Order: sequence, then C-alpha cells, then structure tokens
Amino acid sequence: MPFPTDFAWGAATSSYQIEGAVHADGRGPSIWDTFSHTPGKVANGDTGDVADDHYHRWAEDVDLMASYGLRAYRFSVAWPRIQPDGRGPANAAGVAFYDRLVDRLLEKGIKPAVTLNHWDIPQALQDDGGGWQNRDMVDRFADYAAIMYDALGDRVAWWITHNEPWVVCALGYRLGIHAPGWQDVEAELRAAHHLLVSHGAAVEAYRASGRTAPIGITLNLLPTYPQEETDADRRAAVLSDGYTNRWYLAPVFRGAYPADMLAYFGERFALDWIQPGDLERVAQPIDFLGVNYYARRVVRAPREGEPAEFAWVVRSEGTTGVPTSDLGTEMTPHTFLDLLERLRDDYDNPTILITENGCSLRDEVAPDGAVHDPRRIAFFAGHLGAVEEAMARGVDVRGYFAWSLLDNFEWAEGYGPRFGLTYVDYATQRRIPKDSAGWYRDVIARNGLP
Repeated sequence: MPFPTDFAWGAATSSYQIEGAVHADGRGPSIWDTFSHTPGKVANGDTGDVADDHYHRWAEDVDLMASYGLRAYRFSVAWPRIQPDGRGPANAAGVAFYDRLVDRLLEKGIKPAVTLNHWDIPQALQDDGGGWQNRDMVDRFADYAAIMYDALGDRVAWWITHNEPWVVCALGYRLGIHAPGWQDVEAELRAAHHLLVSHGAAVEAYRASGRTAPIGITLNLLPTYPQEETDADRRAAVLSDGYTNRWYLAPVFRGAYPADMLAYFGERFALDWIQPGDLERVAQPIDFLGVNYYARRVVRAPREGEPAEFAWVVRSEGTTGVPTSDLGTEMTPHTFLDLLERLRDDYDNPTILITENGCSLRDEVAPDGAVHDPRRIAFFAGHLGAVEEAMARGVDVRGYFAWSLLDNFEWAEGYGPRFGLTYVDYATQRRIPKDSAGWYRDVIARNGLP
C-alpha cells in the first residue's frame, strides 16, 4: 500500500547536536555548553563546540537533503542564538542564520519543521532561578516563541514547541545525566509542569498571531510492558507508563494529570506549583502530536535495595534474543504499532508526525569507501512497516522524520554512537551518504516500502 501522496518524508536534527560555532555571531552559552565542559559529564570529554559545523556548512547540508529526495526537514532553533541571555530583543545575526536556512530549504522543495526547544536553553536562564524550576520561564519561552513566529512564520510548515520534555526533566533534573545535571525528584516534577505550561503559552501566542500552519509538541513515548504477568510487575508497568507517558499525554489532551500519578506523587510532595488555570492552558488545542519512538520499555517491580522509584527497567543487552542497536536498545517495531494504536484509541486519534525514529550503530567506512549499514536499513524497514500497518488500521500519521540526517553529538554519549543517514568524519567534516540514505531515497521516490 503506497503512502499518501502528500506524506512528509523527512529527516531530523537538533541545534546543539550539529551546529557548532558556539561563540559565533553573538550566540550566548547554553546549558549544554556548560554541562559538556564539566569534567566527567560527557563520554570522552566531548562537547558540541564544533559538532558537524552545520552553522558554516548549512548550504552543503541542504544540498545533501535534496540529493536524498527529502520532502521535509525538522531542525531546532538554538534559543541562545536568538536571545543570548534568554530575554530581550532578538539577536539579528542569529535570526538571519535560520532565515537563510529556511529560504534554502524552500528553494529545494523541502518543507521546514521547526522545533523551538530541543534542550539547549540559555545558561543565563538556568543561572537566574534554576531554568525550568522558575515559573518565569513560561513567559520567557512565549516571548522567544513569538520572535520566531514573526521571523519565520510565513514559511514554516510545522511548529513544535518542545522536544521530549520527559527527557529534559527525568535525565536533566532527576538523574543528573543530562544538563543541567540536577538530582531531585521534586525539581523534576516542577520542571515538567513549567515546561508543559510554557507549551500552552507558546501555542496561545501562536494562535494570537493569526498564523495557520500546524503547531504541536513532540513527546518521546515508550510502550511499557511487565516483565512477568504478576500483580507486582503489572503495577510497576502501570506506574512507569504513568511517569514516562501519561504524565505528559494527559495534560496535553485532557487538561489533567493522571489521577493515579497525582495520588502517588501527592503522597510525597505538595505539588503546589500547579496553579489554577494552568492545566487548561496546557490543553490548548494542538494540530498534531510529534512522536519520537526508539524502543519499548520492559519493567518489573523493584527488589529490596534496588534504587528504583516504582519500577526497575529491564535491560536486554542482547541476552533476550531480541535484536539490539549498538547502544543495547531493543529493536521491536511491533511495539511501535502497539503505541500508535494506543494513541488512536486513548486520545481520540490525534494527527501524528513521527518526528524521530532511528538506530544507533558503530558505523565505519569500509575499504571500498562506503558505509554499509544493513541493520539500520532493517530497522527503518520494520518501523516504517509498523507505520504503514497503523495507517491501514486508521491511525492518522502524516509524516516520518528519520533520526538523523547526520551523525552528530549524542548528548552524554558524545560522538561514539552514530544515528545518521550520513556518516560524518569529524576530523575533516566530510559527509559520506550511508547505504541507508540510498535505501531511504528509494522509499521516498517510491512513496512506500519495497
């Protein structure tokens, strides 16, 4: 079954992971500049100082996208390029970079999908009140969003407010393995709330501008299963799902936090940062849900002495017979289908963009000068098959953005993992299309799987 003729075949990146040029043209420091330069925080001491040097090679990279036949490109704006201190008038040079990029994309027939926050908030806002701990961030983010709507709103095809708020909050504020490196459950919950309210505020600002291109939010969703069919493991799976998925889905679509999770967290925290009217604001109608999917989650009830909040995540590490990426992430496209059908059934069949889906491998250049990645091709084929089947079952999917256009800085993992359709030789910045890029180009040209 071919995909719809207007299906958005794309690839995705994010600003800190590819741009480099962290001191260029008035850009201020982000929390990821600070975090990556803190010894011991990122593998091998890697930073995003240079990354893929996309800031200087953007025209070449757009030509690369065109050679792959991409119809859409998802990228994020670096807030510190626009407002170096997180407030005040726009930095003209920063706006001009994205202005040129969008124009070039359109010249090549590629529709831009813009993410406003892909984690790299200005360090000044972290210093002033603790970043997303501070309720003032709601207004700061809405102001920044309005600047970008005015700058690019006549040409952008899709707007995305935030990328993966669960990752921002759980890894950044609770576990401390992402910026800003905090370890505080209460801080995590407060940050999550302010992120969600700021999403609502940014949507309000967009509607007030009178623009009509679709706007939404991207959530990373993990279909969650018990390791064993026991009451304890099933209860752990319900709570884990509530923590990673429903804590964000329910406010966006229903204007309320899940009752079971409110009861669970309410036993420990006052939750007094939730103010009257907040959740109505979070539930501003959106035009689509961005879904980032990589793998399922299998959990069991924690055993005595295990440092788990309510569930212990079971790591396969290649021992279960399930194929894995080189990061040990399971490849289970059938659970992707489960997730998409659940969204259809539980949240009134929202319009969906698959905003990230990809596979990490330790790619190398072969003696023939090419990069052969058959496992990535198998990953994409399986997951696109799941999308195709979901659509046949009535799920409203409008586009698919492969992660990622380029190998890049993979956050705390540094430059070891490679997700790209394009191999990047970081020493020379040479781009080498992988076999998966040619396969994906053929899928796009065919408008469907072989």
